[in-house]
Amino acid sequence: MTTLERAIELTAQLVSFDTESSKSNLALIDFVESYLREQGAPFVRAPNQAGDKAALFITIGPQIPGGVLLSGHTDVVPVAGQNWTGDPFVLRRDGARLFGRGAVDMKGFDAVCLAMIPEFKAAALTRPIHILLSYDEETTCRGPLTLIRRLGRDLPAPAAAIIGEPTSMQVADAHKSVTAYLTTVTGHEAHSATLHRGLSAVHAACLLVAELTRIGEELAAVGDPSGRFDPPYSSVHVGVIAGGAARNIVAKTCSFSWEFRGLPGVRADVAHEKLNLFTLALLERAFRPFPDAGIETKIEAEVPALAPAPGSAAATLALRLARANHTIAVPFASEAGQFQKAKIASVICGPGRIDEAHQPDEFVEIDELAACIDFMRRLARELGA
Repeated sequence: MTTLERAIELTAQLVSFDTESSKSNLALIDFVESYLREQGAPFVRAPNQAGDKAALFITIGPQIPGGVLLSGHTDVVPVAGQNWTGDPFVLRRDGARLFGRGAVDMKGFDAVCLAMIPEFKAAALTRPIHILLSYDEETTCRGPLTLIRRLGRDLPAPAAAIIGEPTSMQVADAHKSVTAYLTTVTGHEAHSATLHRGLSAVHAACLLVAELTRIGEELAAVGDPSGRFDPPYSSVHVGVIAGGAARNIVAKTCSFSWEFRGLPGVRADVAHEKLNLFTLALLERAFRPFPDAGIETKIEAEVPALAPAPGSAAATLALRLARANHTIAVPFASEAGQFQKAKIASVICGPGRIDEAHQPDEFVEIDELAACIDFMRRLARELGA
């Protein structure tokens, strides 16, 4: 069996596990562990606090500092409400494409890493290649944090990390931060015929959303000095809003979920801080007569930006392996920012196009997997004897 055939087979196996972020990934982890035992590859399992998910840290080569970490996540986005032409969790090959949930984001990359283990072992590595398979990337990007904290302590710290999100095997060295918030407004119920006796949580929430729209326009006007991002500014977006009980009741509660996506170098709390100033003024103006009313904003997820670091160990190595002479910025966030925050030079480079991710009939091109294998072979030669 060739490495490409093994990668396709492993992609099919990984896709067969329904690892939507709201569900456990342990069945997939158990399968990978069995494969690793067959390959004689040492690994460390790191379960989450609830015990229903786990990450794996795999090492091929000497257990020493340096080397390269290849990072991929095992969770996928939901399929509910999408119009698939086949079972999303059964890999389907149609010509040069492999269809299935997670095929491109990013179980195809995970499969290539696992399929390369025999070649990595045969390369007589003088510096290690590590593989990290994480969870919850699609929701919080916190899945690898437990293992990242152990790097340089009881696990060898790599010199560089390559995160295999789909970039068509181009090297990306920058992405925006993402901070997700939940704002909850508590009002005071009354009959809508006596509106003056109540405080509408829905009306107050709408004022807050309108202020976020204004904040977003203010940030858009600042723009992106680097000219690398699309859209070329930090952004604010409200995705979900819900509240009220009936048309003729002054709403007691209303909540909305929103996010801030910040350019590298822009403070991740800038939109929250601006909204807080408006919130304090609104509380003073309208909420004082109602001691049971209030406004609370909580952070639900924080994903650091990936700031460009020209000449870093990761960028220099990945460009050489990709046979490229320039880096790109990507519009999506990833775990790369977590590694960079931990002082590990990081880039993103993986098979497939992000445009196919999260879509019904998600697919990865077989040629993209083959290109990823060639990239990995050059990595093995780079770190070999």
